[in-house]
Amino acid sequence: MRAAEASVTVALESPRQPEVDEMLRGSEAYSYSLYPPEACFLLDVESLERPGVAFYVARGDVGEALGMGALVDGVDGTAELKRMFVHESARGRRVGTSIIERIEQDASARGIRRIVLETGTRHDAAQAMYAKAGYEVVPLFGQYVGEEFSVCMAKNLG
Repeated sequence: MRAAEASVTVALESPRQPEVDEMLRGSEAYSYSLYPPEACFLLDVESLERPGVAFYVARGDVGEALGMGALVDGVDGTAELKRMFVHESARGRRVGTSIIERIEQDASARGIRRIVLETGTRHDAAQAMYAKAGYEVVPLFGQYVGEEFSVCMAKNLG
């Protein structure tokens, strides 16, 4: 089987794992290479462990961590997608899409009706992936209002 055809499993896991820590650092380095620090809205490990936060890890055939994402409960049936990141070696293998699909399934089962997210103006691949998954650009919301590097998107579930 070619690497691009390898299976991916996505499950709820702890963010306190060496492989996950490596991805968190990679995500930060990538974001800081594109944007000033004050324009990066990254949740730290402590925030990812809080009640109301579901943290997901995508793994490959031999259990290697390929990507991650988190869903943060909001109000009125809305939740926010955060810390989406796919390891560079796994890009192009639908890992991000697999994470989104699992998060959306779990969110729907929990009664969440809408998922919102913020990405950056220079994250073209991420914006394309979200759009392909049915997310549409919406006005900046919450802490992102007035942020020149932010793009907000949303999807209604079910």
